[in-house]
This record gives sequence, C-alpha cells and structure tokens, in this order.
Amino acid sequence: MSETAITAFSWSEENEKKAQYHIAKYPEGRQQSAVMPLLDIAQRQNGGHVTIEIMEYIADYLDMPAIKVQEVATFYTMYNHKPVGKHHVQVCGTTPCWLRGSDDIMSACKKRLGISKGETTEDGMFTLSEVECAGACVNAPAVAINDDYFEDLTPETMTALLDKLAKGEDVKPGPQIDRQTSGPAGGLTTLKDFDAKEAE
Repeated sequence: MSETAITAFSWSEENEKKAQYHIAKYPEGRQQSAVMPLLDIAQRQNGGHVTIEIMEYIADYLDMPAIKVQEVATFYTMYNHKPVGKHHVQVCGTTPCWLRGSDDIMSACKKRLGISKGETTEDGMFTLSEVECAGACVNAPAVAINDDYFEDLTPETMTALLDKLAKGEDVKPGPQIDRQTSGPAGGLTTLKDFDAKEAE
C-alpha cells in the first residue's frame, strides 16, 4: 500500500485480516479482483455506507486507480453512498415481484414508516429503498432488510414485520406463509408417497 494516501479511514484489526483473506484468494498481481468484498467490509465498518475517501483508501490498498473502485461502488446497489438506518428496507421492484404486488408492499412501507423511497426515518431506525431482483422470484414479493430476506409478503405482513422491528422484537426471515424455502405453497403437490429409504 502506498504511503501517500491520507484518509481518516483505515481497517480495524479484525477487518484487516478479512481483507487479506479475500485478497489471498486471487493469484499474484490480481488482488484488484477483491474490490467487491473489500467494499462490503469497509461499508460494514463504516456503519452502512461508503464514502469517496473509503473508495480511495481501497484503491490505494489494492494498488488500482480510484476511478475503478468508484465504478464498482456506483454500479452495484448493494453499496450505499449515504448513511442508512439501522434497518435498511429494500423492496424488490423487478417484474416478478411487481406482478405479485411489490407496489402494494412499497405503499405499506411508506405508510407505516412515514417516508418515501430513498429517505430515512427521523429516529434513524429505517431507510426505505427500491432495488432490482432480490433473487427470490418464486416467492415474490420479496424484501431484503439488511442481510435477511423476507418473502411471500402482503401489505399486512409487511406492516407487522416493520412493527416488530420497531419494537426490537425478533423476526423470522424467509417465506412469510406456509412454505418450506421455495417449495410449493401449502406443501408438496407431487411425490407425496415417495419414500427415500425404499428408493435406496
């Protein structure tokens, strides 16, 4: 790392080890490939967002042009460029979720939180965003809150979820209906009599 970079940001001892772990995955001279996990580590260390100074720090750390780090950080919506609330509510607006009611989920969030997309509640508890493809299309509509995904939502279950988070209560990620992961809603529809032991 160059000694010319002057910034208030620097890795914590724990995150320095994490950064080195990711860099070690790549061949000599290819350390720049670790830019995405390093941005994620830095974002978490910084309380949920990255700054220009952080991008420059990572660029210097990986010996790459700062503009290359900025290109990555501004392309992917997973990197936030301003502070976010304790609970970052990210409503998927891609076609499968939209067809299954994501507009209603967004409306429920706006009504319950009293904010619009891109805003944070005054108490700093919630930030509301719209994102593209949460990758849970079969269980649409889906919402990511920090690192957890909540699926098969209705305006009512979304509001109840936000109520629990506001009270500091535990919430259960995954489908919010009677469904095992991405299996059929309501249980199996085929192979009901299948016995795995008999098939051995």
